[in-house]
Amino acid sequence: MTTAPDDGSGHRRGRPPVTEEQRRRQRLAISRHAVALFREHGVAETTGEQIARAAGVSERTLWRLFRSKEACVEPLLSLSLDAFVEVLRSWQPADELGDHLRSAYTVSPEDLEAVLAVVRMSRDEPGVRAVWLVLHERAEPVFAAVLGRRLGLPEHDLTVLVRAAAVNAALRVLTDALAWSDDTDPSSGIDEHRDRLAEELRALTELPARRP
Repeated sequence: MTTAPDDGSGHRRGRPPVTEEQRRRQRLAISRHAVALFREHGVAETTGEQIARAAGVSERTLWRLFRSKEACVEPLLSLSLDAFVEVLRSWQPADELGDHLRSAYTVSPEDLEAVLAVVRMSRDEPGVRAVWLVLHERAEPVFAAVLGRRLGLPEHDLTVLVRAAAVNAALRVLTDALAWSDDTDPSSGIDEHRDRLAEELRALTELPARRP
């Protein structure tokens, strides 16, 4: 077994460890390349070798970071879900929800178009759909924690859990509807999407009535 050479100071020279932020950025970059290939060629016709080559990484690196080629869509989809979580976290009591969603719920136009393209292809690609649904399942406890703080209730309170599930469902259904609409320009429907999302969330984020 070979070891990294000593630099003379008692420390071994070698490639510094990859930070979590660097890993996140690398996964996101690969995800964008993978989605571009999926959109151009289809999921079935795209290979891991093609994704790795487009992203400028080795296949070994690709499979170390992703369990399957369908899983490559995960970082891009997570970008959208994480943005929504931050919207809920930053929503102040005095803020009107519709206005807050318009100003704070932002994803770049390029990433928005790519996310909606992935959601569209999930209709015919079970592997991609599974990734989309699993990400929503993982997001639900985060929604519960945010809603619990807003409602002044424990995050495991049944009211909070039910509302978190409803928030999750509303986000998924409305995103599906936006992706599957006949409009080819996603930016034209995004304000309506945010308004409808705000409408659904208002009732779910109000304090529950006190029981007598």
